[in-house]
Amino acid sequence: MPEQAPQEQQLGPGTVPDAGPGPGPDRDPDAAAEAARLEGERAEVAAFRRSLGLGRLIDVHTHFMPERVLAKVWAYFDTAGPLLGHRPWPIAYRHEEQRRLEVLRGFGVRAFTSMLYPHKPGMARWLNDWSADFAARTPDCLHTATFYAEPGAAEDVRRAVEQGARVFKCHLQVGDYDPNDPLLDEVWGLLAETGLPVVTHCGSGPAPGTYTGPAPTGLLLRRFPRLRLIIAHLGMPEYEEFLTLAERHPRVMLDTTMNFTEFAESSMPFPRRALPRLADLGDRVLLGTDFPNIPYSYADALRALESTGLGTAWLRAVCHDNARRLFAL
Repeated sequence: MPEQAPQEQQLGPGTVPDAGPGPGPDRDPDAAAEAARLEGERAEVAAFRRSLGLGRLIDVHTHFMPERVLAKVWAYFDTAGPLLGHRPWPIAYRHEEQRRLEVLRGFGVRAFTSMLYPHKPGMARWLNDWSADFAARTPDCLHTATFYAEPGAAEDVRRAVEQGARVFKCHLQVGDYDPNDPLLDEVWGLLAETGLPVVTHCGSGPAPGTYTGPAPTGLLLRRFPRLRLIIAHLGMPEYEEFLTLAERHPRVMLDTTMNFTEFAESSMPFPRRALPRLADLGDRVLLGTDFPNIPYSYADALRALESTGLGTAWLRAVCHDNARRLFAL
């Protein structure tokens, strides 16, 4: 597998990689408590993997981006701004980049993404350049790219594809652009032709945007039916409508980012009547978590998936096998 970190290739099922040394407890009591917390989480995640017979997980929705951009994202989360529905959102894994990588690998994640996204014109190309460099120095990261509805978008995407991008991110809520903007027609045509997946935040959670909801994305899929969209967050909160889109379009997939957690269920619960439909789409559902920008533990996210009661085979496919097939890992 070209994207697998060499140090992880020899680990067997249930083996938890070393997440790296934390600060000594004699130097910083807070650091010692954090190290103990992470050790407990690693044990929980390892037990989850063992229960599925999995040595590793594949997480298609994780965030790595330039430090100054991530700092601004975290600052916005700290304000509980309108895009978050004015909801407090403490960041569980607020570490520097290398430590975040160690933590994620420590959970046994064999491949992950660097989801990043522009909120205005003129950002996409330099974000993509950063992401290409990140992927080059992080072999277990699936090279991720993005775009914005602006003149030159098609060239940005073509350039990212030539750099080796394997997955794209489209954020209709933060970007506040129409996926059917003519400026994106060539982008969608290129992505449909290449078959590269596009993780798309198109649902109206945690707060609606001008172009969120199933209607704009449904129109896009009618215009470009060969697109391989990955509907982030199962389309939260318009779950059933986005399940319908997936049922109509066999190349559409979904990711489980934040779904079924107490945090999400308290405000945007997944309808239990729709679980059989989600089970039927089991070969097109992928594990996503939003690491590191989650207000609970990674283990909590995995336990939430268990709470669906959809069974071991479904969980194994979601947490590993579907993404392995999609990315030919």
